Amino acid sequence: MDINYIGEHLAIGVAGNILVIASFVFALLATFSYFIAGQKQDNSWGFLGKIAFWAHSLSVLSVIGLLFYMLTNHFFEYHFIWQHTSLDMSKKFLFAAFWEGQEGSFLLWSFWHVIIGNILIFTAKKWEYKVMAVFSSAQVFLSSMILGVFIFDVRIGSNPFTELLRNHPDFMQLPMFANANYLEFLDGRGLNPLLQNYWMTIHPPTLFLGFALTLVPFTYAIA
Repeated sequence: MDINYIGEHLAIGVAGNILVIASFVFALLATFSYFIAGQKQDNSWGFLGKIAFWAHSLSVLSVIGLLFYMLTNHFFEYHFIWQHTSLDMSKKFLFAAFWEGQEGSFLLWSFWHVIIGNILIFTAKKWEYKVMAVFSSAQVFLSSMILGVFIFDVRIGSNPFTELLRNHPDFMQLPMFANANYLEFLDGRGLNPLLQNYWMTIHPPTLFLGFALTLVPFTYAIA
């Protein structure tokens, strides 16, 4: 029996999923375009690579913005939000909740790559095409980690915008989901108490910035 659930914010999930796919596609296009530009020293391909990377950057930033909006508004119908936040959780730990999960960690890593990649576009000069071809390929990998698609029987990545709590294998049989307004009675699991420390709002961003920066010498070495 189909149930018309009350209060679910499904449109934002659709928008987030489209942006996740866009980030992957634009990273792939940037990689291909920059690779061709580097091989042929063709400025038209280089320009396309630059535009594609900027579109990828905008997609990643939009995904992050949407996910933070969902976290701050406690959209518990999404498994990611339910798993990492709760109504009584302090606002200062919402940042920690974002990167507590695998999806948020990959997005944080991708965020730093977006910042560094755009700096390289303006500073790499004659090395731009070959350096950014390698750099964009790393973004293809990171973007795939939040795609959440199946290739045959293998799932590639985990998408925080598509996994509804009521469809999750661990929860879908619960009686509460027979109630159309189940969200009125739902609270999230919240952040692990061991992680409710101000260092959790500082340590991961600096750690992942370090990870991201190691890509710079690697791209130049490969180029």
